[in-house]
Amino acid sequence: MEAFLASFLVVFLAELGDKTQFIVMAFTAKYRWQSVFAGMTLGIFVVHSLAVAVGSLAGQLIPVHLMTVIASCLFIGFGIWTLRGDDEEEEEAAATSRFGPLLTVAMTFIVGEMGDKTQFAAMAMAAQYESWFMVLAGAVVGMVLADSLGILAGAFLHRKLPAKKMRYLSAGIFLFFGVVGLLQSAFQGVFA
Repeated sequence: MEAFLASFLVVFLAELGDKTQFIVMAFTAKYRWQSVFAGMTLGIFVVHSLAVAVGSLAGQLIPVHLMTVIASCLFIGFGIWTLRGDDEEEEEAAATSRFGPLLTVAMTFIVGEMGDKTQFAAMAMAAQYESWFMVLAGAVVGMVLADSLGILAGAFLHRKLPAKKMRYLSAGIFLFFGVVGLLQSAFQGVFA
């Protein structure tokens, strides 16, 4: 039980104010909250399963710098896509396409969280405690709870703001994190 509680607290606290909370908020403006929650949970489970199962090997296989660039480009792409706006026909196509809301959110989580502090926290916890299952359960529950706060904020804002303003806010969140990630990656490259 100690492994569960320690992993839960470390990951929950590390995730508060993280970019994925804001990304979830933006996705909630675009998709039904149930789809966002399911995609988020799937992505979180995959990321933390990799962290716990593979441990530090994952960091050696996929350089953090490369994951930052990929995630940043995805965020910019989602920002531009969000600015375009959706009409009913596009929403239907997204719901029935092979990359509908569930997989879109899940893939964004997987790419966005690779090499993130919560993944490294789960790796460290897995190395410290013998019960990999309790570490995984604590990390997943902690992150799902923290990012669910983003869903609540997104659903609230979606009801309070006109659709056009919500679309601009969502696009701005995606674009902000995309540009910041690329700048951070470029800045680290200069001083590496």
